[in-house]
This record gives sequence, C-alpha cells and structure tokens, in this order.
Amino acid sequence: MSQAHVDTVVPDAGRRVPTGESVATVAQRLDGLPLTRLHGAILAVCTFGLFTDIAEVALSNALAAIFSAPPHDMPRGGLALLLASVFAGGAVGAPVFGLLGDRIGRRRALQASLALMAVGSLAAALSPGPASLTLARALSGFAIGGFPPLAATYLTDVMPPRRRGAMLLVCTGLGSLGGAAVLGLIYALAPEPPLGVEPWRWALGLGAVLALLGAGLFGLVPESPRWLALVGRRAEADHACRRFERAARIAPPPVADGAGPAPAPPVRAGFAALLADPGHRRRTGRFLALYAIAPLATLGFPLLSTVVMLQKGFRIHESLVFGALSLLGPPLGTTLTALVVDRLERRACLVALAAAMAAFGTVFAGASTFPVLVGAAIAFNTAASIYGGILAIYATELLPTPVRATALACAWAGGRVSAALAPIVLLPILAAFGAHAMFGAITLALALSGLLLLRGPGGLSGRAVT
Repeated sequence: MSQAHVDTVVPDAGRRVPTGESVATVAQRLDGLPLTRLHGAILAVCTFGLFTDIAEVALSNALAAIFSAPPHDMPRGGLALLLASVFAGGAVGAPVFGLLGDRIGRRRALQASLALMAVGSLAAALSPGPASLTLARALSGFAIGGFPPLAATYLTDVMPPRRRGAMLLVCTGLGSLGGAAVLGLIYALAPEPPLGVEPWRWALGLGAVLALLGAGLFGLVPESPRWLALVGRRAEADHACRRFERAARIAPPPVADGAGPAPAPPVRAGFAALLADPGHRRRTGRFLALYAIAPLATLGFPLLSTVVMLQKGFRIHESLVFGALSLLGPPLGTTLTALVVDRLERRACLVALAAAMAAFGTVFAGASTFPVLVGAAIAFNTAASIYGGILAIYATELLPTPVRATALACAWAGGRVSAALAPIVLLPILAAFGAHAMFGAITLALALSGLLLLRGPGGLSGRAVT
C-alpha cells in the first residue's frame, strides 16, 4: 500500500476525504474510535448468534447421555456417528463460510450461517429416527462450523485495538451460556414433557427460532468497512465508517467530489491470496494444527464427561444435572478474563491454560464424589473456554484482513475434523481402558499444543491488525 493512499486519514472538519476510501484510511479511521453503542450492538448480535451456536453444540452432550441409556440405548457405533455428525458437518461448512465471508462479506455470510442452522435444527427436531437425526445434525454442523470464525473475524475487523481482545472474550463468555441453557431446558422439561414431545426436540425447535432471529438482527448492523474497502466498495466503506463516527459523536470528514489521489485497486482476498503467499500459508498451517489438536480436550471432555459419570455409577438425570452445572463456569471466567486480556501476552496465557486443563482433567478422572467431579469439570470447562477465546483472538490478530475469514475458517475446519474424530477415538479408549487412559490421551494433545505455541509468534495485544 503506497503512502499516497494513506494521507487522508484524520476525521477533521478541515480535511476533505475523497469518496474512494483506501484500506489503510478506513483502518485508521476505525482504529482511532472509542467504543460506541454501535460497537455494543454488534457485540450483542454476535453474542446472541454464538449463544445459539454453542447451545447446538452442547446439545450433543445431552444426546450422548440420552441415547446411551434406555429406552434408546443406541449401539456404540451409531452413537459415535451421531455425536461426530455435527463436527463432521462443521469441518466442511467452516471453509465454505470462510470463503463466503471474504467473498460476499462478513455480515451476509453470518446471516447465511444462522439461516442454515435454523433449517438443520428444525429438521433434527422433526427427525423420525436415529439415521435422519444424524443427517440433520450434520446439516446443523455445516452451519455451526461457520459461525464462530466469522463472528471472530467480524469483531476483529470493527473493534478498536485497545478493546479488541476484551470484546472477543465477552462474546465468547456470554455466548457460552448457551450450553448451560440448553442442558437446563432439557432437564426442566424432562419430568413432564409438553405435549408428550421429548425435551431434546423442544430444545432443537427453540434453537431454530433463535437462529432465525439472529439472522434478522444481523441485518441491522453495518458490514465491515475494512472488507468493503478491501474489495473495492470504497464509497460503501466510507458510509459504514461514518455510521461508527456518528455513533462516537465525531464529525465525519467532509466528502470532496473527485478530490485526492485515485484509490488503489481491490486487493486479492480469500483462497487465492492465501495460496499465493508463503507467509500466509505457514501461519494458516500453524493455526490449523492448533485448532486440530485443541478439540480432543476442549470438546472431548464436555462431550464425554456425562458418559464418564454413567461409567462411575451415576444415573442419567444426575449426569444431565452434572452437565448443566459443569457449564456454569465458562461464562463468568471468560467474561472476567476480558477485563485484563488486552494486557496479557497471548502465548503465555494459552500455554498456562493448557497446563491447567491437564491438571483438572487428571483430578476428574480420579474423583468419585459428585461435588469434586462437578468442581473439576467447572474448572476444566472454564479453562477450555478461556483457551478457545484467546486462541481466536491470537489467530485473528495475526491473520491479515484479505485472508482472515478464509484462513481462520480453514483452521476452524481442522478443529471440526478433530472434534468429529474425538468421540470415535476417545470412546473406545474410555470403554477399554477407563477414564485415566482417556484423560492421558487428552493430556498428550494439550502438551502438543503447548509445544506449537511456544514456537509461534507473539500476539498483537492492544495493537492494530493488518
């Protein structure tokens, strides 16, 4: 980007800015703003969508317990496929929605993700048998896999650098309430299911309604000005910037028709830019590896912890109570971490959290009393939630704008593949060798993550992204 395209950046009443905004100009206008109500509205809409997304994922925790006991009592192979289907769908859907995010825009891709999630949830709620339920969950997973990396990309694009990490963690923390909410709903409806319909079907139907509502809410917030400028829609980028500046009560720069230098041509984005640059490929490969390893712990534990509870002699309703309680820690822990995250070094936090998860998992494997099991699970899931949030911050900060959605979604897809394989790999270990062996495998995955992190670059705490 030449200096000629960066010299009209200050929203000053005495400075005229051409309608053709450069990418660097838009970035500097956004990065100089304080947090506004518009930023808060974007955060709220993304959090609402993530709440729905995480509720869909956490539903697999309930299905694991429900379909592994009478009257369903699915064969182990069928249960593993049911649990893996949502993650297998995500492995395919994440890169597709990442490409859409770099091609048609962050906001429209997020709307498409939520709309498809609603279709998949409704199909699962109406499914007549295990086979159709598995297919519907795969369709839901296709959409579920796309939403979190797109939301992280969108928030990174528009949030001020000084609060970027905090906003992403607040979204992660409050969004994770969806997990406890869906399990609590199923437990509350279990004694007397309305109309005789199984509680998990009600949860899926409600999820479809929430997903449609979220898709509509995204129509009320602006597209990422960075992306608009990047693809050459610079008049729209200027208009979007002005919405943020008006929200901050800063006078937007007046437009001078035809003034200033000609804007630079649109930048290559998406897979083409990712494949063309060796640096982009190396950095994407590192994050793909980190995201591929993490789900063996961060999703493997909550997904199979209710099965471990059954193996330890607890009844199914106790396992569901345990599952809901174990998900109460992440929202509070992640939201509190948001207060300090922009002053912390990303890699050091991630390594420390991986070590904490290994320790809490070991305690859980050896425990036999309900309070200790719940305490260890809350601590593990809290550390896992903070780990996932900071990993998303770390990745979005280091991935440049032209490939941010595509690269992060590809890395996320690697995580979905790993998540799909997690029950297939960990369930046989649990059945054959017990909880200690399963948590040994989880600890090994966490150790590999730590090694990759220690060899990686530092994050961009409080600094502008490229």
